Amino acid sequence: MDRIVYVNGDYVPETEAKVSVFDRGFLMADAVYEVTSVIDGKLIDFAGHAVRLERSMKELDMPEAISMDDLLAVHRELIARNDLVEGMIYLQVTRGAPSDRDFVFPDPEETKPTVVLFTQAKSLVETPAAEKGLKIISIDDIRWGRRDIKTVQLLYPSMGKMMAKAAGADDAWMVEDGFVTEGTSNNAYIVKDGKIITRHLGNEILHGITRAAVLRFAREAQMVVEERSFTMEEAKEADEAFVTSASTFVMPVVSVDGVSLGDGLPGPVAKRLREIYIEESRKVAV
Repeated sequence: MDRIVYVNGDYVPETEAKVSVFDRGFLMADAVYEVTSVIDGKLIDFAGHAVRLERSMKELDMPEAISMDDLLAVHRELIARNDLVEGMIYLQVTRGAPSDRDFVFPDPEETKPTVVLFTQAKSLVETPAAEKGLKIISIDDIRWGRRDIKTVQLLYPSMGKMMAKAAGADDAWMVEDGFVTEGTSNNAYIVKDGKIITRHLGNEILHGITRAAVLRFAREAQMVVEERSFTMEEAKEADEAFVTSASTFVMPVVSVDGVSLGDGLPGPVAKRLREIYIEESRKVAV
């Protein structure tokens, strides 16, 4: 059965889904996106993703593409039409498809945004990676300065994942001015003497929706959280580490730049936070 996707108000088989060659998402990476996880056929942290989408569009001066109520309805319809029990829904909004290519933004009265959503079936709760942990390398962060806007400018993060693969690792943490910013598709954390350390919010990193939930749960569990920059040297000396994202929840890290952390196995803080996040998210999923 063909996967059913959403394109500008229509639900169509993926083989029939089309957007214009003049779409600015295709030509200029002039687009934003969100990924919302699905567990038990319900959406995790949907409200947070919807608010961040709205913020990203405002930061890029994009007109509203779809109301949040309608967006929720589309997500639920895609879950139903694709019988999605566990996985993700990818959402992308572009500035639209003007009549020709131009660096200047098109008139929003004449060019409406393009809205595309599709499902991805994937095991998120039970995954081998969570049992063995990730191996991380460090790479220079050479991205643009507004990483707090969730744009589709993902070429360098993709290159970073390929650099990690070539080095026999699972992912990369990006480093700028001597400090870790974030992972290629996740927020980064270390744990030292029971304290969770992660970079403070700013334009340098994505304001992760999963990050916000995990830090809230950590504080509610009486864990100590310190939001500040940290170096790779600190990471190498950490007791454990982990990353968070919508598609991985809390994922333990067992080595950084070839240095094993702790006993080389997923640490207790990461494991407990993963349990809490999944348990609490299930309670409020929509």
